[in-house]
Formats: sequence, structure tokens, C-alpha cells
Amino acid sequence: MFNSLFIAAVATAGATVLGTAAAWLLHRFKYPLSRLLNTLVAVPMIVPEIIMGISLLILFATVDWPTGYLTVIVAHITFCFPYVMITIQARLAGLDPSLEEAAMDLGATPAVAFRKVIVPYLFPAIVSGALMAFTLSMDDFVVTYFTYSARAETFPIRVYGSIKYPNPLISTVSTVLVGLTAVLVVVSELLKRRS
Repeated sequence: MFNSLFIAAVATAGATVLGTAAAWLLHRFKYPLSRLLNTLVAVPMIVPEIIMGISLLILFATVDWPTGYLTVIVAHITFCFPYVMITIQARLAGLDPSLEEAAMDLGATPAVAFRKVIVPYLFPAIVSGALMAFTLSMDDFVVTYFTYSARAETFPIRVYGSIKYPNPLISTVSTVLVGLTAVLVVVSELLKRRS
């Protein structure tokens, strides 16, 4: 269980930072290839998980990375970051550019305007995307199955391994995780409505 929480927390942090940065850069700077980049970012959401898991396993084998915590975390960041980015892009679509301009007219540097105006505006979307990434990471089996080692065994992998010999503790923890996931989804929806 600790492995799952650790991997989900690190993957959530990574996916949130990357997703927020990518969403902001694609919103702020209109590149000629922005549409193509948006499409490429959505690929992990479209491709079946088994294909993604096998692809990541081949990549890690090619660069000679042994499976373990690092490979699982990289796989989870790759899997979760599009969800964060799309959530933040949806929030950025409603951003009034005059807010940032007004802050800079009042003497704020672009960095201060971003920190004091844009980040608070994006905060509900950032939290919502992070909750979604955490939930996806905690729940993921397929991608993890191809990238884990015995040291980095997550809870879904352990549940799968215990199917032969049912364990009441696994069932109890599974029920608690389903309840926790439901609470996180409700919190995420409340944050979306509040913004």
C-alpha cells in the first residue's frame, strides 16, 4: 500500500507540474504546431493501456533501465499528465487576458502576474487535475504490470496476485480505496463547480 501511495504522490506531482506548464505554454504562446502538440499529448488517453505498457517496457529495455520505482513513476507521469493538461486547458479557455495585463500595468513583472493572478485563477483546475492524476495512478494496473519490479509492487498488482488465494485484508483495503476514490471524485466535482 505504501508503494502505491508513494508512486501515486510522486507521479501526481510530476504530472501536475508538467501538465500545468504544457497547458500554460500552449495557451500563452501560439506555436505553428500547437494543434499537433495538443493531439500528440492526447495520445496516451486514446491508446489502449496495454499498448502503452508494452511500448514503455520496450523503451525502458532499449535504454537499459531496470524496472522499478523509477520506471513505474515515469510510466504513471506519462499516463496521467494529459488529463491534468486538458483540465487546465479547459480552465485557461475562460481566462480573461485583461487580468494579466492589468497586473502588469500596475507594475507586476510577468512572473509576479503569473504567480499572483494566473495561479490563483487556475488553482481549482490544478487541484482537480491533480486529484484525477492521483486517482488514475492509484488505480492503474495495466501500465504498472509492464513496468514494475518486485520492490515496486503496487496495490493493484498485489490484488491481482492474490486472486488465487482470497484474503479478507485485501478485500477490506480495496473497499476503503473505492470509498477514497469516490470521495476524491466528489471533491474534484465540487471544486469544478465552485470555479
